[in-house]
Amino acid sequence: TERYEFRWFGKSAAKRNALSPSNATLDFDEARSVNPTETENLIIEGENLEVLKLLSTAYREKIKCIYIDPPYNTGKDFVYSDNYSQDKKAYWEDAGIVEEGLKIDTNTETDGRYHSNWLNMMYSRLLIARQLLREDGVIFISIDDNEVHHLRKLCDEVFGEDCFAGQIIWQTATDNNPTQVATEHEYVLCYLKDKNTQDFWEIPSEKGQIIQDKYDELKNLFKDDIENIQLELRKWIRKQTNGDDLSGVSHYSYVDEIGVFYPGNSANTKPGGYTYDIIHPVTKKVCAKPEYGYRFTSETFNEADKRGDVQWGENEKTIPKIKKRLDTVTQRLKSYYYEDNRATSAELKTLFDGVKVFNNPKSVNFLKHIFKFVTNEDDLVLDFFGGSGSTGQAIFELKKEGFSNLKYILVQIPENTDEKSEAYKAGYKKISDITIERNKRVVERIIEEKKNQHPDLFTNGKEDESIKNLGFKVFKLVKSNFPRVEFAPDPEKTTEENIVLLKKYISEKEAQLISMFNEKELITEVLIKNGFLLNYTLTKQEEFKKNKILFATDGEKETLICLDILIDNETVEHFKKNTDKKFICLERALDTTKKWNLKHYLGDKFKAF
Repeated sequence: TERYEFRWFGKSAAKRNALSPSNATLDFDEARSVNPTETENLIIEGENLEVLKLLSTAYREKIKCIYIDPPYNTGKDFVYSDNYSQDKKAYWEDAGIVEEGLKIDTNTETDGRYHSNWLNMMYSRLLIARQLLREDGVIFISIDDNEVHHLRKLCDEVFGEDCFAGQIIWQTATDNNPTQVATEHEYVLCYLKDKNTQDFWEIPSEKGQIIQDKYDELKNLFKDDIENIQLELRKWIRKQTNGDDLSGVSHYSYVDEIGVFYPGNSANTKPGGYTYDIIHPVTKKVCAKPEYGYRFTSETFNEADKRGDVQWGENEKTIPKIKKRLDTVTQRLKSYYYEDNRATSAELKTLFDGVKVFNNPKSVNFLKHIFKFVTNEDDLVLDFFGGSGSTGQAIFELKKEGFSNLKYILVQIPENTDEKSEAYKAGYKKISDITIERNKRVVERIIEEKKNQHPDLFTNGKEDESIKNLGFKVFKLVKSNFPRVEFAPDPEKTTEENIVLLKKYISEKEAQLISMFNEKELITEVLIKNGFLLNYTLTKQEEFKKNKILFATDGEKETLICLDILIDNETVEHFKKNTDKKFICLERALDTTKKWNLKHYLGDKFKAF
């Protein structure tokens, strides 16, 4: 049956891959973390699909914004299978184009072999990413011409065609490419989790703030001399507008006792406007009306009049206008953005003391720009193609500027750097080393700047709010602490003999788990599997004398946990009398009676692993 659909080789397998459980866990790397006790930011070193699977329980519907810059499918860049262009012969065989040495399909073009694996890589990750987004969440994806059309169709399938919010054209001024048309731009696709949860994205106008700052400066200089303030403000605006610095807001050049405004047009542009009488406050006569009526209701006008926001004429012959205040001017997230990426590369090089550690890092300014529109205080941002760590720097700088208290999760595969590169020679053997070091240097720079600006905050026992949460915890993707079951029955033995062998196998694996496990690693894995966020804290419970019991909490969930190889009777008796807390322990640490008692008294609050 013919129907419209987007298909490629390996699509079903990619979906299964997204839904299959992970055989990994995360290990806290305290040595490479920065201020770990004071932050909820996370940098995770590891293959991002496995990391996303591990995050999918605890962080499901907790991410407000995802930004990713996935590897572009150029056939040369490193991507997650080294190169997403299969050997032509292998692709044909996989896709069924060749059968027993005979060509059975006329479609022998090479396009498929360059795209299928890339789409498989993206599909599985986007399926999990959607689960992580909040209902009011949004995802931005940077991409170039090679895959933008495929990515658009892929996102239509994962997020829904009606959840497409827009496409930003990002002019990067990089025109040194061997094409008929010099390419100077990339794209950023934007999709919503649920379009019904989103209002228009608007923020106070940055250009309007520039005028407001100048007004404040003039007000301090001329005090209450409104005439001079307005005169000087208009001179300054004209000077700025010649350079197009204030385009779109230059008409906000009027000043009264309240502040800066623009007397908006009162007239409706076509028949059908609002018709009513407005009485002039001095002459007490009805004011002149626009030909097609007013563009605002009488209620809106009366509210403006109460605020002092009506521009009256000397008499009733002038049509009154409502003043539009400068602080009401907003800007929308637009579909075009310009920034020369060479400046971004130079800034990163400066941060690393003149060493070029990364090619084509993403713009911190652009990321700050989009985060301002779509995030609020305390929101969580995810970037699972972390690269050089631009997303982390953007969030730290927004915090420094007082915009918000955003938190982030960055994920970066420990890809080797080129041995001939400056990064490798400088000691950065993996891309993830650069991700971590960059964010560390940004934190150190911001704290140093704060110390120079306000040294008293660091000497009088006080702390500047803007340096709180400046830091990150580093986690590494490692193999699961739980041994994989690889037992297979021997066909030459009886069922009874195979059962004996199975029991022996299980016993040996359990003993291996107990004798070889790292306590911190195992606790992290158990808590992740039970839906705990990675910002959990552990506190030893002193009331337990016979076992080491820890209280774990992430601010939302909490439990008591014990990794001792034997749970004492005294501990069991405690839980029989105190049934309000959850408890997790090793199943091997319990005999049948203890396990029955804990399950009987705690019910679903008890888990053994």
